[in-house]
Amino acid sequence: MLLWKKQHLSQPLRKVSELHFFFIHGYPLIFPLPPSPPSAAMDTTVAAIVLFASIFFQGTVEGNIGVNYGTVANDLPPPSEVARFLLESTTINRVRMFDADPEMIQAFAHTGIAVTVTVPNELIPRLTKLSFAQQWLKTNIQPYVPATNVIRILVGNEVLSTANKLLIAGLVPAMQTLHTALTAASLDRRIKVSTPHSLGILSTSSPPSTGKFRQGYDVHVIKPLLSFLRATDSPFMVNPYPFFGCSAETLDFALFRPNSGVFDENTQRMYTNMMDAQLDAVFSAMKILGFTDIEIVIAETGWPSDGDEGQIGVDPGSAAEYNGNLRKHVTSGAGTPLMPNRTFETYIFALFNENLKPGPVCERNFGLFRPDMTPVYDIGILRPTARASIPWNPSPADAPAGGPAPQQSPNGREKWCVPKSEASSGDLQNNIDYVCGLGLDCKPIQEGGACFTPDTVRAHAAYAMNAYFQVTGMNESDCDFEQTGAVTDVDPSSAMEGANFRDYEDGRATFG
Repeated sequence: MLLWKKQHLSQPLRKVSELHFFFIHGYPLIFPLPPSPPSAAMDTTVAAIVLFASIFFQGTVEGNIGVNYGTVANDLPPPSEVARFLLESTTINRVRMFDADPEMIQAFAHTGIAVTVTVPNELIPRLTKLSFAQQWLKTNIQPYVPATNVIRILVGNEVLSTANKLLIAGLVPAMQTLHTALTAASLDRRIKVSTPHSLGILSTSSPPSTGKFRQGYDVHVIKPLLSFLRATDSPFMVNPYPFFGCSAETLDFALFRPNSGVFDENTQRMYTNMMDAQLDAVFSAMKILGFTDIEIVIAETGWPSDGDEGQIGVDPGSAAEYNGNLRKHVTSGAGTPLMPNRTFETYIFALFNENLKPGPVCERNFGLFRPDMTPVYDIGILRPTARASIPWNPSPADAPAGGPAPQQSPNGREKWCVPKSEASSGDLQNNIDYVCGLGLDCKPIQEGGACFTPDTVRAHAAYAMNAYFQVTGMNESDCDFEQTGAVTDVDPSSAMEGANFRDYEDGRATFG
């Protein structure tokens, strides 16, 4: 069993910025939600909508695995084909883009796939001005939502690692201004603002319990940033890369293989993989500043399938092993030694091999798929079928007159999701917009549709909310809708015949 050894500086080549890695070779180096339903379980429920086909075909949902959709290549398929491929042929339900390309954003309309877009680093100084932030939103975001499920805007990428004083000074003000613009556009509950960091923001990280942010950045930039993230219920996003921090001696540790482990004497915790150690180093640094309540998102991590001669562990088998084990680990609910019993929203780098990326061979070979959309290797994200039995755009005839047929709960009772009586028309309209924006079939509640009558916001919301509830697996959290929905075992369509439902609480209907 190894103990943590004193780290020493190391600055290996890293795609865009420097990294400092832990262990023997240096430093590690490593929504709210839409208008509805903004419950604590939003990430998993949105993912369930995206993957409702897998609910029926596979019985489980890959709730929080996404990909980085990079485009530094001249041989990639059109965005519309990419979006359809991800939806129909994979269980990937989240995509992170490195810009805000309108064709790419529009391509994901009506797929339900959660989309994260990026404001380029060079726009950060201009984004500190409210007028520019508002115009950027009007041009790049507002024309495409809610049809495209944009959940997050990232302000820059690894800004602190650029050492550009102008960008660093403007980072938090730009994020605050963009959030103000989102609020003015009534999009702040649907779209969150964050920014991803390399683990170069850590001055120490081994053992993980000693994780600490770099002096100067910690108080003047990162603390205000964390305060903003807490106030807006947004995640702290990091780009951990065990690949860049491992050696021949630590390869098993990096790849989640069985190994003797590394022991942190300060916390008496055992680490069996490098990812947990990197995440806990970040958590420890956040703890020093008093921010242990903010979610950590893995914005970028991956492993190349090809590289220069002599590189350790660079082959399709190792890449499949890392990304496959990563996927299982972050979705298992095991968490880390310092953050147990949790999952991590994770974005694998990258969707495609990108043939125009500069640098060593490995930089062009991080993709899960080739440009022709055949897999470089298999990590279990391909569907056994391509959604053949679920229509792309269901017609009104496909939906029962009373809305989606209710499923049965474990006790055999049918369940529906309905609006609470105290829910305002504005909130219920938001619920309708959210569900229909995800791409669920809302034609039955449009004029001429089977469920258009009664033509009230409450009746239409009942249809939309229940449609969402039924396809996400009928978890009570899927009917939260920011505390405007309730689960009942009384059929609302029959209850509404001759009565107006006033409320549904604890599975009982009350009428007025």
